[in-house]
Amino acid sequence: MSKLILLPGWGLGPAALQPLVAALNEQGLATELAELPALASDDPAAWLDELDARLSTDCWLGGWSLGGMLAAALGARRGARCNGLVTLASNAGFVAREGWPDAMGSETFAAFRAGCASDAVATLKRFAMLCAQGCSDARALGRQLQQGLPAQAAEQLLAGLDVLAALDNRAALASFAGPQLHLLAELDALVPAAAEALLALLPAGEVDVLEGCGHAFVLEQPQALAALLAEFVREADDD
Repeated sequence: MSKLILLPGWGLGPAALQPLVAALNEQGLATELAELPALASDDPAAWLDELDARLSTDCWLGGWSLGGMLAAALGARRGARCNGLVTLASNAGFVAREGWPDAMGSETFAAFRAGCASDAVATLKRFAMLCAQGCSDARALGRQLQQGLPAQAAEQLLAGLDVLAALDNRAALASFAGPQLHLLAELDALVPAAAEALLALLPAGEVDVLEGCGHAFVLEQPQALAALLAEFVREADDD
């Protein structure tokens, strides 16, 4: 069975994905949790260059939110050297733009970025609560996310936000010929569940909306999610 490398989302560090990685390994899917680039550059190409040099080839790539967007872009760059792609609460474009309205409004994003520039710690705590919104015990889940917050330089946080805003994966998703699965959350406060728009981009693949959960479903239900992902990878590898 293939190996899967997962990338975390913006700001919260890898802790949020550790239960899912453990559950995936229990399912027999060898899974590795990678760090996001620690770069001050706001150029997505620089982030992809760093990941391409560091991460193994000939494996599946995946990630949560920003991590999923970077995985999708890197998968398209690698082509046949990427066995498949899975994204979790991840959009083709995080910020709305012409031709892609199913995303966060640019004014909302600009206000969030300004908040991060003025008080990163308070912004990250608010962000953790937004991630938990829509999940069954949002307050407890938000606190759990806050406890795992890593120490990060403000310039790296802002660079990550700028990369998140700049990434446009419509062409990447349309060009990737390998198997791909994109899981969205019905009650996500950050990424709209734009299943139809995403599915229309894919040459082949699946887009599913998980009911009754928010952006942090990766931490809320790791066992069920691991079973779903492992089954998808196993079936794709058997084809």
